[in-house]
Amino acid sequence: MRNPLLQKFSTPRGSIPFSEIKNCHYLPAIEKAIEKGKQEIDSILSSKTNPTFENTIVALEKIAPSLNIVTAVLLNLNHANTTSELQKIVQKATPLVTNFKNDLLHNPRLFDRVKKVYRRKDSLELNSEQKRLLENQYKVFKRNGVGLEEEKKKKLRKIDLELAKLCLKFGENVLADTKAYELHIQDSSLLKGIPDEILYLSEQKAKSKGKNGWLLTLDHPIYIPVQKFCHNREIRKKMALAYGMIGFQDNECNNLETISKIIRLRKERSHLLGYKSFASYVLEERMAKTSSNVIEFLNNFKQKIIPHAKKEWDDLKAFAEKYLGLTQLQKWDVAFATENYKKHLFDFDQEKIKVYFSLENVLDGLFQLVSHLYGLKFTLTDLYQAYNEDVSVYEACDQKDRFQALLYIDLFPREGKRNGAWMTNFIEQQDKLRPHVSIVCNFPRSTDKSPSLLSLMDVRTLFHEFGHALHSILSETHYRSLSGTNVLWDFVELPSQLMENWCYEPQVLNLFAKHYQTGETIGVDLIEKLKKSNQFHQSLQAIRQIGLGLLDMSYHIDNPTRIKDIKAHETHVFKDLVFTPEIPNNCQSTSFAHIFQGGYAAGYYSYKWAEVLDADAFECFLENGVLNQEIATKFKDFILSKGNSDDPMILYRKFRGRDPDVNALLRRIGISTDL
Repeated sequence: MRNPLLQKFSTPRGSIPFSEIKNCHYLPAIEKAIEKGKQEIDSILSSKTNPTFENTIVALEKIAPSLNIVTAVLLNLNHANTTSELQKIVQKATPLVTNFKNDLLHNPRLFDRVKKVYRRKDSLELNSEQKRLLENQYKVFKRNGVGLEEEKKKKLRKIDLELAKLCLKFGENVLADTKAYELHIQDSSLLKGIPDEILYLSEQKAKSKGKNGWLLTLDHPIYIPVQKFCHNREIRKKMALAYGMIGFQDNECNNLETISKIIRLRKERSHLLGYKSFASYVLEERMAKTSSNVIEFLNNFKQKIIPHAKKEWDDLKAFAEKYLGLTQLQKWDVAFATENYKKHLFDFDQEKIKVYFSLENVLDGLFQLVSHLYGLKFTLTDLYQAYNEDVSVYEACDQKDRFQALLYIDLFPREGKRNGAWMTNFIEQQDKLRPHVSIVCNFPRSTDKSPSLLSLMDVRTLFHEFGHALHSILSETHYRSLSGTNVLWDFVELPSQLMENWCYEPQVLNLFAKHYQTGETIGVDLIEKLKKSNQFHQSLQAIRQIGLGLLDMSYHIDNPTRIKDIKAHETHVFKDLVFTPEIPNNCQSTSFAHIFQGGYAAGYYSYKWAEVLDADAFECFLENGVLNQEIATKFKDFILSKGNSDDPMILYRKFRGRDPDVNALLRRIGISTDL
């Protein structure tokens, strides 16, 4: 049987032939790619010539390119379009790939060749990108135990394999618990306040299960509007409690033991490599450098923010008691009270403003903005195969019509797709090879009565993920491992968070904020309310992010064996940062996929770190014009196109002309920085 993953893709632009790929193709393709990779390693080692940058460093960079593509397809579909069969394939593929990478990184003969080139780095005529690649390769061998005794290497390999399986299991448990919950409602009076398009969506879900009425689920497009708008407090409570129990129930999806094993193994791995903690290991390769710097950063920000957060909370409590009859705010009241308070203060109705944010218009406006700032043109095309009928494919070209990237856009929830939003690559940029990029979100679908209408948060999410995509699309590096978003983790959120700023600018809103029925452009008054709403409860939002950052660090700084009770530990960390009463049967950690499944372990602080950078960067636009093409070109030339080809602080200084101003974020959220 022909395996498309074992052939050179005969598709336009070498795109992924999704319709030809069957589940039975993945494992044979991975095994073949690993076999070829081993042959390439043998070729490097058998070379009779002295190690050089080209025959060793570049040769290592180019090992097993097909393995990168096959695993990218498999893992991306496991997040966005999974099935039980696909999950089993990932479980089998994970140890194969992990063992191959460990074989490479634990090979002392390979490292000896890298080391010989590294020791001559100052005498070699290397540019900054080549030096970066050499330094990164040297470090990755050192940081993955190449110098360990054989017995310790075996132990490290065992840990890596177990960690890979545990992180995979964590994510599968979260998805399973999320999809398992359904609240069947047959009395429409219980659903007062929930937007019509959400009711339609939940009604369609009920019909698909052969039921009358409505099915409320924990998928974000349903769960979040229920929390914000449902008048029935008991419904909000049931949903909020169910959401808080993801991974924390007495069933096979309970993640408590999985978390304990993950943090223990991460500590053990770091100790084997000579580091005090997992955080020390991770932060060595971050802008922050040390865990003490991260804790200081978070605590300093906390001290400046918490008085404002407490004031915001007291005001919200007073409003909720006076106007909503809520004498004690609970977890399931906060979003509802906040939306009502915002409406009270600004005459701002989140649902009424959605009529200006049809998905089609927002996407078109986003394309116009990116075209103006960066000269990119996006064209919808049916030339390329997609992995699901929901997915649209766009060609991105520059001003001279030169191909820059393929962009897959996958925006609607479905079975087998995890919650949230993310950007990823199927093919990464390197040299003349252009990237194939994917944006995945979970927005409300269109209904018989209206197109897909986005909340302001949805609009921000789309802009955010598009910022990540631009980091890949505009990448201009020679080496895959340095391209696009392959940057230090506390730098990666700068392009994405910077993009969010344009959501509130009148010149940009006028491009896409048009009433889906009348075509009327959003008015000046509404724009002003939008901008004010952007600053609304910013301190409370910041405190939540700080709390999650501190929770993440708490799992990765010290000895995890001291944490006997995950729930009690989490409660202790949050004690000064959460204002609602404690809920014994809810736990944040058991669904905290960013740090136990994704790549944010000992790095969740990076959202706030990058916010400082993005606030300072956007001030440059505010000072020179928010649509200033000269500033955008500088950002593209010094940040977006460079990937990880140089130290991020050096790149930022080249863009801004100075170090970032840490007070820029405080100014943006309306907190005075005057002494």
